Order: sequence, then structure tokens, then C-alpha cells
Amino acid sequence: MATPKRGNSVIQHRIVLASAAGLVCAFLLAACDSMNGGASGTSAVGVAPVTSAPAASAPVGGGASGSGQTASTVTVRAEAVKGGGSVVTDGTGATLYRYDRDRPHPSRWTCAGACVKTWIPVIVSDSVQTVGVEKSLLGTVHRNGRKQLTLGGWPLYRYVGDTGAGQLNGQGKGGQWYAVTPAGGKAAVTG
Repeated sequence: MATPKRGNSVIQHRIVLASAAGLVCAFLLAACDSMNGGASGTSAVGVAPVTSAPAASAPVGGGASGSGQTASTVTVRAEAVKGGGSVVTDGTGATLYRYDRDRPHPSRWTCAGACVKTWIPVIVSDSVQTVGVEKSLLGTVHRNGRKQLTLGGWPLYRYVGDTGAGQLNGQGKGGQWYAVTPAGGKAAVTG
């Protein structure tokens, strides 16, 4: 049996270290990708200009607590609220909101990072069903490899402070967050 040479052991050691470093990098990249495109919807990018595309016909998911996770079908509906007028809710009755810093034409979201921990983007994967909302006003905007639902071009969100159906706890927050009307406008109701 040949005696291993010192040079071969150094090369083998370097190969093992390089392989380990490669695996660590792969795991870190996967972790970053899941943070950017996973359930939290966080983004390292502050503003992502994108265009709207018509939404297919199916319901919107993620409950009032909102995880931002994709549902295969989503429902948006117009609901009459106390204080007059109507707002748009999802299939669980959670109020949907729009953000004044976002833009409708072309659709562009600006809520990212810590913002999406309070204001959960409405992410859809399939179609959206509507009740009392004009389907032609719905669309999507690309958000970290996923599709965020838009209404009248405005990206839609759920508020973590709404813990039950029909709540409007996010209405007027910061003077920039408003429940969205069936036409995509700001609701004038008080929360």
C-alpha cells in the first residue's frame, strides 16, 4: 500500500472545505430566496415598477390574520359597511386596503420590508372570483416572483390589526392606508 503524500491530503482537505463552503452558500441563497418570495412577502427592494395583467377568475385567500401565502382561489366582494358606502373584502370577510404611496398606472407596490409585516400583500396564484366587484378592474402586479392582486391598478393588502370579518382597523392609518372601494378608490368610512 502506498503511503499518502502530504500534498494529496492538503488537496483533499481543500476540496472538502470548498465543498462545504459551496453547500453553505447554497443554503444561504435558498434562505434569502425564501425570505424574498416566501410567506412574509418581504423585499430587499423598496420599489418594484411592474405592469398589471388581468387576473384570472378565482378566489383570493389568506385569512384576516393574513400570512400573505398564496391561495389557489380567491374571492373578492363588495360589502356594505357601517358609516355608509361599501368596501372590498376577501372570501373570509377581511377588509382589503390600498396604500397611497403605491401607484395604479402602471401598477407599482412600495410597501416592503417591515411594512409587509403589518400590511400583508394579497397574493394570488390562480383565478379570482368576484361578487359586486367589476372583474375587468382586477389585475396583478409582480412581487418577488409572485402575483399581488390589484383593483383599479392599486395593489391590495390585508391589515394585521383586523382580526375578524368586517373590521376596518386599518382605515386611515398614517393618513395613507384606506379600505378600497369596489371601483378601486379610497373608502370614506371611518374605522
